Amino acid sequence: MAEKTSETGKSKAKAGAKTGAKAGAKTAEAKAASAKAAAKAKTDAVRAAAPESEPPAAPAAPRAKPRLWEFYRSECVPRMMQEFRYRSPMQVPRLEKIVINLGLGEAIQNIKLLESAASELAAVTGQKSVVTRAKKSIAAFKLREGMPIGCMVTLRYHRMYEFFDKLVNVVLPRVRDFRGVSERAFDGRGNYTLGIREQIIFPEIDYDKVDKVKGMNITIVTTAPSDEEGKYLLHMLGLPFKK
Repeated sequence: MAEKTSETGKSKAKAGAKTGAKAGAKTAEAKAASAKAAAKAKTDAVRAAAPESEPPAAPAAPRAKPRLWEFYRSECVPRMMQEFRYRSPMQVPRLEKIVINLGLGEAIQNIKLLESAASELAAVTGQKSVVTRAKKSIAAFKLREGMPIGCMVTLRYHRMYEFFDKLVNVVLPRVRDFRGVSERAFDGRGNYTLGIREQIIFPEIDYDKVDKVKGMNITIVTTAPSDEEGKYLLHMLGLPFKK
């Protein structure tokens, strides 16, 4: 009799455990469902409160090629092929890059000059400048290796042609008593370096905001193998040489 009672108690305990487990599972499922419903309601509320999204913007139009590049392709290439008897248009010299270098020895004492020079150079070229640093220490000039002493910009492709076009047609005519650039500034490999004494001849520079008049060197690198071909190319592109 006692054995039957114990078996009955065990069966009741098992049944109670099963019932509790089922109730716990139902409770967990109910909690998960309520949490999911609350998250969905929150998402819907955020979407309803957010403004309607704008339609995707149209793709940007392709950038127009500079007029100087078009002039080079249509006028300079045929004439230079006829003048120098090139066999292929790929042999015709072209502009490779333009390097604008602005050195400031005073930047050793006053670093603010370098900041203003970098901003002016960026305004002139439309490209952020790179700070140049001393390669070695010179005690006489109180110069240490790695100190910032200037800034430079390298222009290629469209910006190069746009800058050269502006330099020839806008900037150089604003130089006082301008009679042309020297023919002796070639390096023997068709590259030309031009020195400018005042940066205020560029139209982007506001004269009232200039703290100091600065000069710069402009190096025009070409693919010409000789100075004669480089000079002919630059003359065709509009660079005025002294007569």
